[in-house]
Amino acid sequence: MTIVATWNVNSIKARLPNALEWLGAASPDVVLLQELKCQDDGFPRLEIEGLGYHAEVLGQKSYNGVAILSKEPITDVLRGLPGNPEDEQARYIEGTTFGLRVASIYLPNGNPIASEKFPYKLAWMDRLISHARDLKAQEETTVLGGDYNVVPSDEDVYSPEDFADDALCQPESRNRFRQILNLGYTEAYRALHHEPNRYSFWDYQGGAWQKDHGVRIDHLLLSPQAADRLEECDIDRKPRGKQKASDHTPVWCRLRD
Repeated sequence: MTIVATWNVNSIKARLPNALEWLGAASPDVVLLQELKCQDDGFPRLEIEGLGYHAEVLGQKSYNGVAILSKEPITDVLRGLPGNPEDEQARYIEGTTFGLRVASIYLPNGNPIASEKFPYKLAWMDRLISHARDLKAQEETTVLGGDYNVVPSDEDVYSPEDFADDALCQPESRNRFRQILNLGYTEAYRALHHEPNRYSFWDYQGGAWQKDHGVRIDHLLLSPQAADRLEECDIDRKPRGKQKASDHTPVWCRLRD
């Protein structure tokens, strides 16, 4: 079996003790990290490798940044989402490991929707749809994981009314997320869990964690070949309760051999 996890760490340097503790305890085979907030040479490679992981990183100073960690070597690495060579934001990295084609995705937030950030988000999602279509055509066992900054339905947010004007819940965002699913990808968590109000992100403001005022925006999308192997998927809430926690918590799935 192979365990694949995704986690927006919200600064790998600031959260390094928590990240190392979780990696050591949970010991997933493949980890997709987002929002590193450091350049490649600032990534704590020695500490990560000390736990037995290989690391491929696409960093950016102070913002964004994505990585793939794996207990096996990572090959055929693609840095950056195809479709716009002028886009310098470090939001996408893809590689092959454990016989899987995996991608770590940090999709644009898009807020405020009246700014240029929302059209950028939608254009980025259009590129992701196109690339996901190309990946599916290759018929590989593929996992597209990360912080999608999309709340798929009102059941995935504590208060739909409070998020009515948020980019995470806009019909255009949700429509594009569904377009990926309609290509034949399976959203791993919802394939196995149907209860509402399960979250992967809680804001630092207003006691959101204590009140369980969250949203579910971190997803693992599986190609048909990966979905056929899906055994388990869950949200690990424990890291969010730590001191100096990321505002996200890991989501993981287990694929049978």
